[in-house]
Amino acid sequence: MSTDSQILDEVVIPEYLKIDTPLKLTSGSVLPSYELIYETYGELNEDKSNAILVCHALSGDHHVAGVDKDGKPGWWNGYIGPGKPVDTNKFFVVCSNNLGGCRGSTGPTTINPETGKVYGPDFPIVTCEDWVQSQNELRKHLGVDKWAALIGGSMGGMQVLQWAIDYPDKLEHALVIAAAPKLSAQNIAFNEVARRAIMSDPDFLEGRFIEAETIPKQGLSLARMLGHLTYLSDDMMGTKFGRELREDKLQYNYEVEFQVESYLRYQGEKFATKMNFDANTYLLMTKALDYFDPAAKYDHNLSEALAKATAKFLVVSFTSDWRFSSQRSHEIVKALLDNDASVSYAEVESQHGHDAFLLPNTHYEGVFKSYMQRVYDDTLQNSKSNQGEQ
Repeated sequence: MSTDSQILDEVVIPEYLKIDTPLKLTSGSVLPSYELIYETYGELNEDKSNAILVCHALSGDHHVAGVDKDGKPGWWNGYIGPGKPVDTNKFFVVCSNNLGGCRGSTGPTTINPETGKVYGPDFPIVTCEDWVQSQNELRKHLGVDKWAALIGGSMGGMQVLQWAIDYPDKLEHALVIAAAPKLSAQNIAFNEVARRAIMSDPDFLEGRFIEAETIPKQGLSLARMLGHLTYLSDDMMGTKFGRELREDKLQYNYEVEFQVESYLRYQGEKFATKMNFDANTYLLMTKALDYFDPAAKYDHNLSEALAKATAKFLVVSFTSDWRFSSQRSHEIVKALLDNDASVSYAEVESQHGHDAFLLPNTHYEGVFKSYMQRVYDDTLQNSKSNQGEQ
């Protein structure tokens, strides 16, 4: 496996890592072996001190930048690449599909070696801790002693926090963006409604829909509609759609009449068909979000949970993000400051709700780029120190 950039004619070619070491999951289940699919961008420097791991959000995957073989741009392409905030002329960037995913890593859509059939609903529940364990195996495979930075938004930011707790000596910087130290009761409720929508679909077939060659499209669509609704702010929806009708008058029926209804149905249909996201994976990912609560092991004291963290932190929130509000980021910052940690915080003005961390924003881009320059400066300093030791 080459540690050089896998961009060939600007098309990113993913790689696979087969891990034969059994992985004991938080649930007590054991995966005897598993695969991770990942992509890399940029070049690993001589002492391997410029490596960055990007952790993806709920419906994300390993394709974070560049274009794939189908011409699809990465989900964070605006922020990762040559000259961008995460500059691939300076850094070696890695992103893998989470264990339990449906984009190439071992999960419900892959073959269970014990049965010869797809795992489907038999794939065990995974947690953020399990993802971090598997990502650490990828780190070791790449020969990276310490990540220059870990970066994640939303669910990805939670993984960054878990890394800082579980492997404090394996990351120099931690960028936690639009995240929270645990889900609120309201967020858990949203996830449960989404799961019930999927599991109530007649084509779900208790999770064995792949074997039956069906897709619970209706349930997936409803789950995505609900999720998408929570990612946008009320102001953004009002600005974008208002009460605009598709036609010039009310129809007095239950068909789509308002533009916002049409938009949500389109997003749901696209997710269930064109994006073809696996329903069992959606269940797994939302459950992992529900379970994330690193402070629970420390008598629900987040400051104590983060006491071992040695990384330097950047925490970013967005003013209109009501799903992971700025108040939740304040909790993280306070816990870090309680431990005299090095932490920078930015609260970015935006009308885009939770989706803001994915979208263009001059203030956000400036903060991101400035902090990544700090990461790069530390990388250069560490490289000099490593050369001096040699």
